[in-house]
Amino acid sequence: MNNASLIRLLLLAAIWGASFFFMRVAAPVLGPVVLIEWRVVLAALFLFAIALLRRKKLRPAAHWRHYLFLGLVNSALPFLLIAFAAMSLSASLLSILNATAPIWGALIGALLGQSKLTVKVGAGLLLGVAGVGTLVGFDAQALQPEAGVAIACALAAALCYGIASIYVKKASAVAAFSNAHGSMWAAALLIAPAVPFFNAPASPDAEVIGTVIALGVLCSGVAYLLYFRLIADEGPASALTVTFLIPVFGVLWGVLFLGETIGWHTVIGSAAVIAGTVLATGYSFGAAFASRRTGSG
Repeated sequence: MNNASLIRLLLLAAIWGASFFFMRVAAPVLGPVVLIEWRVVLAALFLFAIALLRRKKLRPAAHWRHYLFLGLVNSALPFLLIAFAAMSLSASLLSILNATAPIWGALIGALLGQSKLTVKVGAGLLLGVAGVGTLVGFDAQALQPEAGVAIACALAAALCYGIASIYVKKASAVAAFSNAHGSMWAAALLIAPAVPFFNAPASPDAEVIGTVIALGVLCSGVAYLLYFRLIADEGPASALTVTFLIPVFGVLWGVLFLGETIGWHTVIGSAAVIAGTVLATGYSFGAAFASRRTGSG
């Protein structure tokens, strides 16, 4: 991986890690439904502008069912679940729970017979569960009575991402950029009917408005462009390393800007989740970073 790609990788991890901080700030003010509708609409408009500049056609007539399903499981539903969880959970905890997505993907793949549930994969799943248990079992905020539903929502969001990853692997006929662009419009359409029934709890100030714009344009639009560039330059295996870096930045932004604290359970729990993800997905850092040099990326 060259220096330019490494910078893009770190920047992407920093941006996606910041999304949990932004959610934590904006969700209590706007509410999950209003916040996420604005997020996906802004992302869709940004990607539409990029599509015009690059002359990339969306072809909705041919792929609308695909966009709707992907928009549901990869954007609308997980975004809403995370936003609901952000009403009561810390940005740090949210980012770490979200890192279980590849573990869910590995489990679903095994259940569907697309991959084998080997001893290594099983150990990864158990280690990931142990990591989550450590995080929520010793976190004072997670032990509050209302936190149980929020934790379930955060894990359900990660499950959605796992389902989406399995689905996208099978639906390879649509280009990656079109997947991002089409799924954002689909998510906006899916959430729109619910918006009139959920008013914002409070009026947003300039900070919250800026946060919403950052969520839509930066964390969804710009982040996708960085991710696709990484895949094109280094291959999907190398791009996947962002999964292991997002919790680092999620915790960092939570500590720096929200005053969240890091306990021993945060360090041990997050390490167990990341290690479990590596085992469950069969990921090899050496192979990923060597793939470009050998020409296989």
